[in-house]
Amino acid sequence: MFQYKCLNPISECGISLFDENYTTTDNLQDADAVLVRSAAMHDMKDVPNLLAVARAGAGVNNIPVEDYAEKGIVVFNTPGANANGVKEMVIAGMLLASRDLIGGHAWVEENKDNADITKAMEKAKKAFAGTEIKDKKIGVIGLGAIGVLVANVAKNLGMDVYGYDPYLSLKNAWNLSRSVHHVSSADEIFENCDFISVHVPLMDATRNIVGREGIAKMKEGAVILNFARNGLVDEDALVEALESGKLRHYVTDFPTPKVAGAKGVIAFPHLGASTEESEDNCAVMAVEQLMDYLENGNIKNSVNFPNTDMGVCQTEGRIAILHRNIPNMLTQFTSIFSKDNINITEMSNKTKGKYSYAIFDVESVVDEEAINEIAAIDGVLKVRLIK
Repeated sequence: MFQYKCLNPISECGISLFDENYTTTDNLQDADAVLVRSAAMHDMKDVPNLLAVARAGAGVNNIPVEDYAEKGIVVFNTPGANANGVKEMVIAGMLLASRDLIGGHAWVEENKDNADITKAMEKAKKAFAGTEIKDKKIGVIGLGAIGVLVANVAKNLGMDVYGYDPYLSLKNAWNLSRSVHHVSSADEIFENCDFISVHVPLMDATRNIVGREGIAKMKEGAVILNFARNGLVDEDALVEALESGKLRHYVTDFPTPKVAGAKGVIAFPHLGASTEESEDNCAVMAVEQLMDYLENGNIKNSVNFPNTDMGVCQTEGRIAILHRNIPNMLTQFTSIFSKDNINITEMSNKTKGKYSYAIFDVESVVDEEAINEIAAIDGVLKVRLIK
């Protein structure tokens, strides 16, 4: 029996997948698994039974990923599950930045009691004139699940699309329109594009990826779209560029005290993935990944341990070992099995950065003494007997 805790409301589409082998708990210390959206977990260090955390979304800045890795806690996210919802917000934001629909709507609200509103609007509408997006250049920085969708729909809207991603995966490359111009640096996008849309995770290497130097290279009247993460755009340089007229608009899903209300800012309260469909998709993916890990030891879409899939165990037992990526670990594991006359029928050992994950399917019962012996090896983070 596994116990799980939801730190945020999670769609019933996902929760309903849990069967009779799962029960919910209000006590974090008892939980084998946690489902989370935006709740901050950095102070949640007292988690003696926790095996896994699943973030119903892509970003994991609210989770102490490294600390949990050291405790042998696998952290999952759900890349792509909310991609369509975010893509639609990006396109909507681009249209709002091109056509002053917000200003026009505000004018109607202010003049709704005017008996001559029909005549008045013909004079007023020129103040809200905009530009069309067809034939404009858009640069997409980061061609992951969301960036690819944005690039493709922009191409279908008649835009000239530039894409930059030095880590473009084979899967996303196949999904990307052949008409997208691949460039070798973000500077090429800054220098050439009317719209710049950012779709990268926030980390040390990407913080302020749109910085003062990049903004200085942009076209007069360029528009920056940020529906990825706060911290990717240098806000001091941004506000200066907006106030000087260098930039036309900054459209973001992450308002801060510095940008909220600043000239040229169109901001939303983190609505990108706030659709019923996105929340359902994220919940289903998160729960399915948790169940597969807890029941079978398989890992998919972890941010701190490598993806590993051994299917369903068909032998007497399966031993799963989370460990540091250091020499001689496999030799130590197999020597213990050999000493106890345990035959290995299938095995896998995958690595991700500083951490590795080994799975062994064996033909005989593994006793608690052998498990404890493996757990005592220097570099082992957690051992589980799956079956």
